[in-house]
Amino acid sequence: MSSQTARQIADATDRSAPKLTVVGPPPARPPTIAQIALPSILGNLMFAIVGMVQTKFVGELGPDAVAAVGVGQRIFFALQAIMMAVSVGTTALVARAWGAGDYDEASRVTTASLALSMVFALILTMPGILFAEPVAALFGLSAETTKQAADYIFWLSVFNVAFAVNIIIGAVLRAAGDAWTPLWIGLGVNVVNVVFLYVLVLGKFGFPAMGAPGTALAGGLTLAIAAVVQLILWQKQKFVVKFLTGGWFRRERYRRLVNIGYPAAIEMMVFQIGFFFFFSLLGNYHGTEAFAAYSVGANVLQICMVVGFGFSIAGATLVGQHLGANDAPGAVRSGWLATLYSAIGMGSLGWVMAFYSTDLASFFLQGSPETVELTAWMIIIMGLSLPLLAVEFAVGGSLRGAGDTRIPLMATILGLATRCMLAVLFTMLGWHVVWVFGTLVGDYLVKAVILLWRFASGKWQKVLSA
Repeated sequence: MSSQTARQIADATDRSAPKLTVVGPPPARPPTIAQIALPSILGNLMFAIVGMVQTKFVGELGPDAVAAVGVGQRIFFALQAIMMAVSVGTTALVARAWGAGDYDEASRVTTASLALSMVFALILTMPGILFAEPVAALFGLSAETTKQAADYIFWLSVFNVAFAVNIIIGAVLRAAGDAWTPLWIGLGVNVVNVVFLYVLVLGKFGFPAMGAPGTALAGGLTLAIAAVVQLILWQKQKFVVKFLTGGWFRRERYRRLVNIGYPAAIEMMVFQIGFFFFFSLLGNYHGTEAFAAYSVGANVLQICMVVGFGFSIAGATLVGQHLGANDAPGAVRSGWLATLYSAIGMGSLGWVMAFYSTDLASFFLQGSPETVELTAWMIIIMGLSLPLLAVEFAVGGSLRGAGDTRIPLMATILGLATRCMLAVLFTMLGWHVVWVFGTLVGDYLVKAVILLWRFASGKWQKVLSA
């Protein structure tokens, strides 16, 4: 048989053989940055508004109640670092699976993440219930404030599992490109929360006035209702990520969740420790006015943080989905665009607030002229440096979306170390407290340089593959 005849037979055989086709829908096209960032910004804005309503209700009860809520929130969020870390791993793995068109894997990751976060939530419930008062007493507050803070921690700990369900389902939906559903759910949750706050904090419609602990119970009941509703909707296949009953329990899947998540948990703990040290330095060496000025100035600029969080979520989602679709250039482009928009949005708002710093400080404070002046300086310093903080939000979110959580951890450690060391140095030299406020610029700059270097290197693209 000649070679030409053999080729003709092979060609005929190839044409007559059945073709192998890929079964299932093609990978979904990644959403735009606006489709993720806009609803995320609106959702965070609603949350911030409800926080202001809570502050208004509690503020009418006096400084003890305000301090109790502050202590309770600080302790509660420190305890929730593990659940937050699980949500980081969930975002990375769901976005990667969704971008690859493996929707069943996205569903299995969802189930595995819910199971893992609920186990952690149950473990954390016991110390929150049993040791609430001894932990609250560590802050050296009055007996009444300590009692209210302990009650606050107790009630939020009771609803730990509900908190875990809400945070994981929200992360899953955004990672799959659906940021609008969490927004609508959040709208309903916030309306219910305001009603509960009115009833339980102030004691309306025959209910006892619980004061500060009432805010925790109101939030916990709201989270419980939202968790039940979301689980029912998920089981009835109402979400874009479907409910699957089998195949989710795999050691490799949990290993990936933990490997991505534990650096994020450490980062959150480091963040809390660093700020505790910084606030202690302000309070002990620079007085109540400086402490209040820093706190109020940071709170005034929370609206800018809402913008940053939105683009952080967008960067994480789009980078993960593009990498899942083997579109590395798309992942790079999404990360840089999220950073650009975040810097423009946060920077513009921050600079406007810096221009009106004295007016803002006077509006929020009725204290001494010294406190107003220090607050104005804090707003100016932080407002002008917000483009650097925008890098931390957007680039840090993009790296986490790729599963690269170790470099953001390193950046946080080095940034906070820079801030704290400079603050100690300036305090020892006897410099004005405005210089201590200015150490946040060093913090933001160090983190921005490290994160930009990592993203520009491209090594983050292969973290999960490795």
